[in-house]
Amino acid sequence: MPSFDIVSKVDPQTLENAVNTAKKELQTRYDLRDTKGGIELDKKANTIQLSSENSMRVKALEDILLARVVKQGIDGTALDFTDEEQASGALVKKTVKVRAGIDKDTGRKISKAIKDAKLKVEVQMQDEQVRVSGKKIDDLQAVIALLRRTDIGQPLQFVNMK
Repeated sequence: MPSFDIVSKVDPQTLENAVNTAKKELQTRYDLRDTKGGIELDKKANTIQLSSENSMRVKALEDILLARVVKQGIDGTALDFTDEEQASGALVKKTVKVRAGIDKDTGRKISKAIKDAKLKVEVQMQDEQVRVSGKKIDDLQAVIALLRRTDIGQPLQFVNMK
């Protein structure tokens, strides 16, 4: 029976390249040249730390980071900017989470979207991925087209088509 997996991954090397490019731009921007703080990538926690003197400059750092991430080919929805800013001494810090894997809520959204389309496929949640299987490859391709049109709030990749 043909099947494929739906995953949400961000290539760590591409993310590191985007962060390094953003750091270089930060050094060359006239309005942000003498800024204390900056952009730091924590590979283990899968987060990016933005810090500066005030929230307006942190917002500028967000814009630089997002532009560089998109330019490297990573979907902008892979970054979660929803965390609040914290004042720490003279710096304002903000933690940006990098979304990797499909959590249960997102898996339910995907399953519901597929079931509402009434396609003849089976959907299974497996750890951090969703497996879709069906009798016809055309049905699987219809699921892929459906999910590309649907806004899940997270970048999706379709792998292991068998």
